[in-house]
Amino acid sequence: MRIAILAHVRQPIAEPFMGGMEAHSWNLAAGLRARGHEVVLFASGDSDARFTLDPVLHEHYERTFPWAEHKGSAPLIAHVDAGYAGACERIVAGDFDVVHNNSLHRFPLRLAADHGVPTVTSLHVPPFDALHWFVKASDAPRHRLTVTSASQLHAWWPDGAPAGAGILHNGIDIAAWPFTPQGDGSLAWSGRITANKGTHLAVQAARRAGLSLTLYGAIEEQSYWEAEVAPWLGERIRYGGHLGGTELAEAMGRASAFLFTPCWDEPFGLVAAEAMACGLPVASTDMGAAREVIAEAGVFVPPGDVAALADALPAALAIPRHVPHARASGMFARDLWLDRCEALYDEVVAA
Repeated sequence: MRIAILAHVRQPIAEPFMGGMEAHSWNLAAGLRARGHEVVLFASGDSDARFTLDPVLHEHYERTFPWAEHKGSAPLIAHVDAGYAGACERIVAGDFDVVHNNSLHRFPLRLAADHGVPTVTSLHVPPFDALHWFVKASDAPRHRLTVTSASQLHAWWPDGAPAGAGILHNGIDIAAWPFTPQGDGSLAWSGRITANKGTHLAVQAARRAGLSLTLYGAIEEQSYWEAEVAPWLGERIRYGGHLGGTELAEAMGRASAFLFTPCWDEPFGLVAAEAMACGLPVASTDMGAAREVIAEAGVFVPPGDVAALADALPAALAIPRHVPHARASGMFARDLWLDRCEALYDEVVAA
């Protein structure tokens, strides 16, 4: 198949990934290409040059219009709209068999209805006003909508999902997150360092439990980092940096348990699945899709309860490492995910 992957353009689709959406688009492009498909990645022009790129924007918009300063501003909206309008025109003219839309932008939602372009749209966030009504109005025979979890499906369609919508769990390359049979007794946390990811909860729980913790990820919210995280760094709490996949997997495998601390209804939790593949059991706040993703591989506590999170760590550490690895391999392996993607592509092409 000739496949267009339309990515989000806030950040480049390149390692080290800023978050799960960037990792999702990269792994989708790499996996489909390895299966023999012709893939064109519509993303920012500073994305991974190993892919065939058709730039939506010259560079990711966070560099031109930092989100913290320009969120919702007319110049940012116009800048992104112009990029996606041009990309959609090129897709319509590009003789693609199918489009996999990861953009979180309203324009690609009309490709199937207005132009008959077979389209799969993957939603990676809870419903928000800027996209919610466009999604609801995007129903078309050659359009399918996917979400990453049952909790996210209910959030988007509390009264029942339409026939063209369903769950497509995210996938990870299990080989890229090698299983390590034993950890060193320490804890790990990874993700974008920002308030809604709850980095501070992981720090406070580790301190309360008297265990060492290493944080990995990009510092997205500098003021939050300086106020809630940096003051606690020391011998037991350290920052390991924003690492690429191989380095992060090696570092993750050395730990004995993973802390997953969302402070919002996380639609999936890719970092938890990656840690589980390495063999790390999880101590998690009970929000969003955490139970659906982690299940028997973890222990769950009420949101924001640092004492409960610290108290849960011995139970998490007692879970045998083969349990999280088996769940990640059996539920979220990239080949399973790609099989389901290809089935959706066949479905919209045949519609």
